[in-house]
Amino acid sequence: MKKILLLFLTLITLTATGQDTTLTKKKVDPILSKLNIFHNKISTLNLDISTLKLDVDWKKITKFSTIYGAVNGGNSLSDVDVYSVTNGLETQTVTTPYDYSVILGVRKIARMGYEPKEAFKNGQENSFSDASTVGKVKGFEYLFEVSYVRQEGEDYTNQHHFLRYIGDTYILKGEYLEDGFADIKYFETSQRYRYKVENFGDNIPYFPEALKKGKLSFNIGAAQRIAEPYGYDPLAEWVLDNGSLHYTFLALEEGYNVDFTNPEGIQYLDPSGNVVATSTEVWEAVVIPQVLSDYAERKRNELENTIQHSLILGFDYYLYTKKLWLHSWGNLMPYHYDAGDEFSYHKYNGGEQWYDYSGGLIFGYKLDKHLGVFIEGKYNKYWNREWHDFSFGINYIIF
Repeated sequence: MKKILLLFLTLITLTATGQDTTLTKKKVDPILSKLNIFHNKISTLNLDISTLKLDVDWKKITKFSTIYGAVNGGNSLSDVDVYSVTNGLETQTVTTPYDYSVILGVRKIARMGYEPKEAFKNGQENSFSDASTVGKVKGFEYLFEVSYVRQEGEDYTNQHHFLRYIGDTYILKGEYLEDGFADIKYFETSQRYRYKVENFGDNIPYFPEALKKGKLSFNIGAAQRIAEPYGYDPLAEWVLDNGSLHYTFLALEEGYNVDFTNPEGIQYLDPSGNVVATSTEVWEAVVIPQVLSDYAERKRNELENTIQHSLILGFDYYLYTKKLWLHSWGNLMPYHYDAGDEFSYHKYNGGEQWYDYSGGLIFGYKLDKHLGVFIEGKYNKYWNREWHDFSFGINYIIF
């Protein structure tokens, strides 16, 4: 270990003097003298890595966390009968396999005042507050959840993981999101300065008295996102000057073939030589869309992920009473650094800046002992992707 360290220091010294290739004795002697002194100091140290211990309080980290796993399922679309009269009356029944989800996760997120306490978690709870910038308590919180879902015959993999630390004056967060249904996947980190607004309602004329007790804070900082180059269109290079797509030539490049030798008519073959269409109508309506989809997916998968540095601004407001609760948050990225990368989103946006934003609202109000209303939802727009959830309604308790 000592010899390796000495050799490493020697190489650094030689590199630093590399601009002058003439190493005279007058130059070398002082260097060797310093190395010998450093070597003697290293020799007096007793470095034993096995004695190093990582002091981690796992009990504190895992306290109040919940590990959950569940399998949920149900029937999907009902069977559909498809009729054909090409060769007499033929009936084909199209069935859709049942829907299901397999969910595994672990979470440690303080329950907001308006959230009900569940006896068990099945992973299907729609916790809108998980997307908020600021949680209920200060400190360290986390969520790790993965689910395998089949919905209406389509299979998806969804993941949502994040680590978040909330302090009085700063917020640190790292998040990974993969939503197969919305076709979005990215990794994001952010570092923000947080400013709490004290007694803000007293300084705003006509501000509702019921909302003055809420907690409001603003934040500003930087965000870094790693994702595929959203905005990139693999089919753009195949578009002709008149705006149409040269799809047949693209299919030929992908290994498909057209056979005119059959006396009964034209045949279209896939890369394995199987006949996939015997008419131009079927070729254009059924085969070509699949060819374009497969080509676009393959070309996107071939590209490496890109990193985007952005300015981020946000706010968070939280109020809870037994009769009224309001939780709202928002994030805006108005500026994105252009590093000049080949697949930067700037290139697909005409070289201009754009706005990425997200936000959420959770509102509930009990008009009296019987009647109450609620509104919950969140909305996200990153690059050219949008995904959102919402819920609203009325509850009337009879007693």
